[in-house]
Amino acid sequence: MRTLKLILMISLSTVCAKGLSQDNIEKKVNDLLAKMTLAEKIGQMNQYTGFWEVTGPAPQGGDAANKYAQLKAGQIGSMLNVTGVKDVLALQKIAVEQTRLGIPLIIGYDVIHGFKTLSPIPLAEAASFDLAAIKNSAAMAAKEAAAAGINWTFAPMMDITRDARWGRVMEGAGEDSYYGALVAAARVQGFQGNLTENNLAACPKHYAGYGFAEGGRDYNTVDVSMQRLFNDILPPFQAAANAGALTFMNSFNTLNGVPATASAFLQRDILKGKWDFNGFIVSDWGSIREIMLHGYAADEAQAGQMAITAGSDMDMEGGIYVSQLEKLVKDGKVKESLIDDAVRRILLVKFKLGLFDNPYKYLDSNREKQITGSKEMHEAALDMAKKSIVLLKNDNNLLPLKKQSVRIALIGELAADKNSPLGSWRGAAVENSAVSVLEGMQKYTNNRLTYAKGTNVYNGQQGFTTEVKITPDNRSGFDEAINAAKNADVVVMVLGEYAFMTGEGRSRSHLDLPGNQQDLLKEILAVNKNVVLVLNNGRPLALEWEAANVPAIVEAWQLGTEAGNAIAQVLYGDYNPSGKLPMSFPYNVGQVPVYYNMLSTARGVQTDVFWSHYTDAPNTALFPFGYGLSYTTFEYKNLKVNKKDFAKGEPIKITVDLTNTGNYNGKEVAQLYLHDIAASIAQPVKKLKGFQLVELKKGETKTVEFTLTDKELGFYNNEGEYLVEPGKFTVFVGTSSAASLKADFNIME
Repeated sequence: MRTLKLILMISLSTVCAKGLSQDNIEKKVNDLLAKMTLAEKIGQMNQYTGFWEVTGPAPQGGDAANKYAQLKAGQIGSMLNVTGVKDVLALQKIAVEQTRLGIPLIIGYDVIHGFKTLSPIPLAEAASFDLAAIKNSAAMAAKEAAAAGINWTFAPMMDITRDARWGRVMEGAGEDSYYGALVAAARVQGFQGNLTENNLAACPKHYAGYGFAEGGRDYNTVDVSMQRLFNDILPPFQAAANAGALTFMNSFNTLNGVPATASAFLQRDILKGKWDFNGFIVSDWGSIREIMLHGYAADEAQAGQMAITAGSDMDMEGGIYVSQLEKLVKDGKVKESLIDDAVRRILLVKFKLGLFDNPYKYLDSNREKQITGSKEMHEAALDMAKKSIVLLKNDNNLLPLKKQSVRIALIGELAADKNSPLGSWRGAAVENSAVSVLEGMQKYTNNRLTYAKGTNVYNGQQGFTTEVKITPDNRSGFDEAINAAKNADVVVMVLGEYAFMTGEGRSRSHLDLPGNQQDLLKEILAVNKNVVLVLNNGRPLALEWEAANVPAIVEAWQLGTEAGNAIAQVLYGDYNPSGKLPMSFPYNVGQVPVYYNMLSTARGVQTDVFWSHYTDAPNTALFPFGYGLSYTTFEYKNLKVNKKDFAKGEPIKITVDLTNTGNYNGKEVAQLYLHDIAASIAQPVKKLKGFQLVELKKGETKTVEFTLTDKELGFYNNEGEYLVEPGKFTVFVGTSSAASLKADFNIME
């Protein structure tokens, strides 16, 4: 046994060392596959979460003992939620040194926006519109996680959504498919890099449609048209595949009545077929088992048969494959060629990660100590946090705050909170390890800063598996906060959602400030009008009253480890905010879903009662997609298209003059939107098709140039074919999706 294992490892490591072709790599993997028993093959398709203290004694009895026996028999291909060099090394040694073939494990973890050092939640990062920064953030997360022995992250989440009630909006890039596709590619490239010991295999999720759960309720039914699927949902996943993502994760929901985990249409026809994806697909947690709960499979055997036939390669924590597939093959219900294809894909990913060359590639305790929580990690997290902040309102230039001789009242439980800024899906971060807003502002010592809690946001329960309950109406801290506000020149109020009010399973039916925070805000405004509202939240909120009455509003999300420092630097003007909203903010929850790129409707522009509208709210968002202010001001002029008529396939050049007309140096995200006026399938009123982050000194003008090609001009029909049709187009350029400068051009036959 030992001799066979060593021969296989030497053979495969030689391939890596010599840099042989993909064909030769696949040959070596096929050679290994030919030596595997059916049980060992199925084992590679089996993934468990950590189930015992791996540096302790072997488990005795029960489910843990059964899983341990499978591990030693080579019947586990991957594990998740085991971290740290010491523990991962102990686990990998069992797989490599005690099993017949010594096939290394791939170690997975939810590295969503950092590992121990956290960057902003992904929705906040998307607000930066800085793809280089987003890529770097993913690279830093990968580097720190890889130093802890991890080599696979279940990220990025690429679900497009328009419903802020859904808690998992915090994990994605927002409502726009074009932008979501660019973010997908940036994050995949950041995580995977050159697949060194500092990189992780990426796993775009959830494939597909999860973000369109009815009512914004997590795990709920999804019912979408083919137009929405091909034009809104799939492009970010295709971009991730094109960027080289090594794995994909399928989804919990049904699509056309079929659970995504059992959908051959999604997995075999599109992902592995049309897109030529050669990595492997992992189920979401227990989603193969949940095929039965959808009412689509009668028992475990049928669920396993459906999943493998549809193209799901690895079973995450379901136990279905390892218990059912061998019998299904022997009974002739599943072809062994399907098993071989899945295992071949899994082995290829392990090979590409270098695990056959060196199973202990990621396991260096000195590197772990040097990288974890390093200065490099904190500097990157701070940079990303500052770039993620969006200035929503700034009447009378209340911001930035003066740095001297100002009395400031800082109010709100979240202002002193060191845990909530970490956000949901916080990886291995230490509880209460974030810099609070209070701590960040205390570094500016020339002002007199007074803190008052005011009210509680939540009931003190916290944690990934704990339901967060909003605090009952407790006003016991109001008087202290009101007195602090009376004696202040400026009041900074930090209000919003506690971290675990967003994330998986955290859907909300209301989008206002939880608890009695708005009541406190009203009381403070009654005694001091100079209020800066700093929002800490993981989703768009309904802020109609706040927007009408509070002079300055800063969207500061949940910004991670360096949150307080980033917020303080923006409030005091050491950093000029440049973020833009990646998701529209509604006036009220009744508007949801509200998004800028809605389809044209037959009665969308009428002025009498018989048109598509609400009687008590606008159709448009309070703060639309792409919106965000700066401490300076910008002016757009001279929008030009290089000519009027273009042949099909000819690039279109569009220019606009952008001037910094204010008193500060700053950055502006210049945005280009397109409308196809008449097409074979009805098109949105606007679609983002270009943006540039432009840095301008005060008084400076730059000419910004955009280029439109067939890649931007077309759309998918209901069969998934990409079309660029002749006709008239309108292009809009400006500071948000409400851009007003426009010009027309024609695409000729």
